Amino acid sequence: MFAPLKIWRKWHAKCNVTQRRHAVASAIAASACTPLVMARGHSVSSIPELPLVVESDIAKDTSTSKLLASLTSLGVADELLKVKKSKATRAGKGKYRNSRYVMKKGPLIIYSDASKDIKQAARNLPGVDVCNVNRLNILQLAPGGHLGRFCIFTQDAFKELSTVFGSYTESPENKKGYTLARPVITCADLSRIINSDQVQAKLRDIKHSVRAHDKTKKNPLKNKAIMSRLNPYAAKAAELRQKLEKERNAKRASVLKAKRSKAGRKEKQTRTKTYQGLQGELKQSFADAQHILDEEEKAGNYQPGDTTEEEDEDDE
Repeated sequence: MFAPLKIWRKWHAKCNVTQRRHAVASAIAASACTPLVMARGHSVSSIPELPLVVESDIAKDTSTSKLLASLTSLGVADELLKVKKSKATRAGKGKYRNSRYVMKKGPLIIYSDASKDIKQAARNLPGVDVCNVNRLNILQLAPGGHLGRFCIFTQDAFKELSTVFGSYTESPENKKGYTLARPVITCADLSRIINSDQVQAKLRDIKHSVRAHDKTKKNPLKNKAIMSRLNPYAAKAAELRQKLEKERNAKRASVLKAKRSKAGRKEKQTRTKTYQGLQGELKQSFADAQHILDEEEKAGNYQPGDTTEEEDEDDE
């Protein structure tokens, strides 16, 4: 994104009010669908029912501990533990901009004005969000654009949904002129519709086009069938190479085993001792020869570079 901090940048796009209301209503409906809630990643296997509706006085004394105990008894403990363990440090420079940590989204508690004490009781629970039923928004109901947020309704807030969104025949009090969107299809089983006799009777037959010949050129070095067609002996040669490779590996393994055995280590010590003895004798013989030459040179009988008569005859 170029120049994201300029004040004149267009950050938001306008959307029709009715479309936003339809989106919120659809997100609320999706929160009651167990497969969508599980597909979003929430742990709801211990939840007795969806949507989960609790008593209005669940947080009557604004106590976080009592609210946590009540949610645990309802089977929300796995979800809260998963959210708590997901807290991690944000990658990149975003940690400098007052958003150092990231955490998964947990349950959304929806309350009404009659049960507003739950807002203060739930504010210290990690991953738990709260929202008034009169101020529901798509950002909380479908974070990241994914439907199926795990919602917990208080009893009075759940009853007030009909007042907020109305019904198919009556308009709500708060949203004048708005009516709930009706379902487009009565049967959501698309495979059943597609495979029905009425639809299949109108479809064309499946085209079975047979290729006269293969136009793609195959590489014989990679395609065994083409190589066998070009060289009938290729399969036998590959078999012989594989056999020789196995024999070579077996022979190498046996040699290594013999070397690493007790007799092999003893033989190696003997060879090492013999080699060291030969090296010592060779060095001693060189030292003795050098000593003789030094003595001859001191006596004046030998000059470096001189040759004997026998050596001259050999050269001739």
